[in-house]
Amino acid sequence: MAVKIRLKRMGAKKAPFYRVVVADSRFPRDGRFIEEIGYVNPLTDPATVEVDGEKAKKWIENGAQPTDTVKALLKKKGIL
Repeated sequence: MAVKIRLKRMGAKKAPFYRVVVADSRFPRDGRFIEEIGYVNPLTDPATVEVDGEKAKKWIENGAQPTDTVKALLKKKGIL
């Protein structure tokens, strides 16, 4: 099972809101996930990013691969 840490799009049309989730890579982008570890609101200035660092580190240690976007967010927050 290939596990990824990625963004799940939420919110209305033209008003995106993302959740940072841990999901099997075979599941659809907005489909089933294993655990929610944070959220991103790009509409605020600056963008609001909240991620549970302990959960993210635990999943990465267990082999979960963050996507490029999530990796950049984790580096910005100082988790990676």
